[in-house]
Amino acid sequence: MNHAKLYAGIALAFALLSGCASNGTSDNTAAATKAGYNAALISANKSLKAAVEANYVWRDSIKILHKADKAAKKGDYETAIKLANKAKRQGDLALEQSKTEANAGPR
Repeated sequence: MNHAKLYAGIALAFALLSGCASNGTSDNTAAATKAGYNAALISANKSLKAAVEANYVWRDSIKILHKADKAAKKGDYETAIKLANKAKRQGDLALEQSKTEANAGPR
């Protein structure tokens, strides 16, 4: 058996595992602040406004944004930012879905 290939494979496996293992210290761990929430809220509102104008807003998107507002009022900006980002993502997906299904119809 070629030991060089075996050791190279083991070294590669360790490199991949150490590179993929995350302890939560990525760029997303910046302290959740009111300013961060306000930025996420503005972005979510733009996205949802576009979805509403396309007449394709998803059912729970506005509810999620209200939950984010409640969390922000309690001072839980981390949760508020996560919820605002979720609402933004739903707005983006709804707008994308509206464009995809614009010409939908029977065959």
